[in-house]
Amino acid sequence: MTVGSRYELLVRTELRYRKAGRPEKTRILDEFVAATSYNRKRAITLLNHLPPSAAGSLKRASKPRCYDSTVRESLVVVWKATNYLCSKRLVPFLPDFITAMQRFGHLPLTEEVKERLLMVSPSTVDRLLSSVRHPTGRGITTTRPGQLLKQQVPIRTFADWNDVVPGFLEGDLVAHCGDNASGTFLHTLTLTDISTGWTELVALLNRGEADVTGGLGEVRKVLPFPVLGLDTDNGSEFINYEMLRYCERENITFTRSRPYKKNDQAHVEEKNGSIVRRLVGYDRYQGVTAWQALSALYRVLRLYVNFFQPSLKLASKLRDGARTIKRYEKAQTPYQRLMALTTLDAKQKEQMVRYYEGLDPVALLEELQCLQDQFWQHSWKGEAELPAIPPGETAHVADIIVKVQDKAEGKIDRPRESNTTSPPQDPVVRQYRRTKKEYAAHTWRTREDPFDRVWGQVTLQLQIDPSQTAKQLFARLQEQYPSEFSPGQLRTLQRRVRQWRHENLYNMAPLGDDPFAGVPAAMRSTDTDASYDASGMLANAIGG
Repeated sequence: MTVGSRYELLVRTELRYRKAGRPEKTRILDEFVAATSYNRKRAITLLNHLPPSAAGSLKRASKPRCYDSTVRESLVVVWKATNYLCSKRLVPFLPDFITAMQRFGHLPLTEEVKERLLMVSPSTVDRLLSSVRHPTGRGITTTRPGQLLKQQVPIRTFADWNDVVPGFLEGDLVAHCGDNASGTFLHTLTLTDISTGWTELVALLNRGEADVTGGLGEVRKVLPFPVLGLDTDNGSEFINYEMLRYCERENITFTRSRPYKKNDQAHVEEKNGSIVRRLVGYDRYQGVTAWQALSALYRVLRLYVNFFQPSLKLASKLRDGARTIKRYEKAQTPYQRLMALTTLDAKQKEQMVRYYEGLDPVALLEELQCLQDQFWQHSWKGEAELPAIPPGETAHVADIIVKVQDKAEGKIDRPRESNTTSPPQDPVVRQYRRTKKEYAAHTWRTREDPFDRVWGQVTLQLQIDPSQTAKQLFARLQEQYPSEFSPGQLRTLQRRVRQWRHENLYNMAPLGDDPFAGVPAAMRSTDTDASYDASGMLANAIGG
């Protein structure tokens, strides 16, 4: 019911409601509420106190806009600098991230705008960002079960990770093989700490035993805590004598998940999707040059992910019949979770704080995008789709990586001066690029053409009068052949007619005052009667 209709009903009902007795008022009020969908108290107020201009009062009072365009634009800048986080991960991290951006001069904000940004809720963030969001496949598996040593490696399920301390890792391999798993191609070794979510990524030339064990050794050198345990799947790259001996020698608890139960490794599987596949993609990469580019990308990515990418952790899960209620902890970065634990002493925490304060999130994101462009050029398919990187760009990238690492280690006392006032404003969300498959044009038919026998008549009718619609032609065909054409074939004829118009558009005579405008020049005749006779013969043939 419109506002005007409600007003008319209110005017007609108000006087009758005031004169009625109590039982009658109840009945009138029930009818009025059912018709207008008003709250009962609201309806009583309107019927007892009809305002002079009730039409205006019937509208719901709109709240003043709290988040104006300035707040929205600032939120978009922060959202892009966080690499397009979801609202539930973004909102809890806003205070720390805004502070980090202001520290390096990327986000000039007034106190009023900053206060409103810190008050925003996840649902409001989704609403404010709805106009700038962009709709953003899956790869094939290369995991082969390791038949040896499975009895020597105990099984650990997803329910066995309660009350763990930093140092217990889940490991998995991601294959960068594209759509073909044959030959040699790059892999990513993903290691995720269960307690803090700290994630390390290592680029591997292949999935051999020595490569995987060597990658684990490299990760142990850069982790801020010792490795206490390793849990993997049942792939032969993990379940082998070399990995078993390595874990026994280094006093690392080595366990495996149940076969075909990916939920036993939910932590690392989530990182495979949200980090590796999201930022690297699904294309095929092979060779030493691509491996070096991927290694350079991961050196910067580990800093950005562990210090500036908050994640959610499941706090509780309650099953109520068919309904499952999940509650999550406040979104935090791995760095924040690590600093909140008591496993690090004061000296280690001081070093971590100094390391964190020397990192510029916007500079890291710019570096990631530059390294992504360089790495994507090594895709085995679709190399010509990406623009070439300027010759001097490689040295620039390496120079900035060194500066970022030196500054994080405290070798540079003051922040690097930057003229950047906002993160890169890409019109498209930079997540991953997937090479599109090229399919051959579908020129063959899989069923008999229903209009093959009468298509000559249809094209002749179109040449005589191109203004006719496919629906008119189809109606004439149904009249002439009652049992041959079903209503469902109209769409086919419309496509055929549209294609014919497109192919013969430039062969048609120009329109004008000529009574034969639209008739091909080859069909024109100096004998006017003959021309009309031809048109009449065609009309009879079609059934018109």
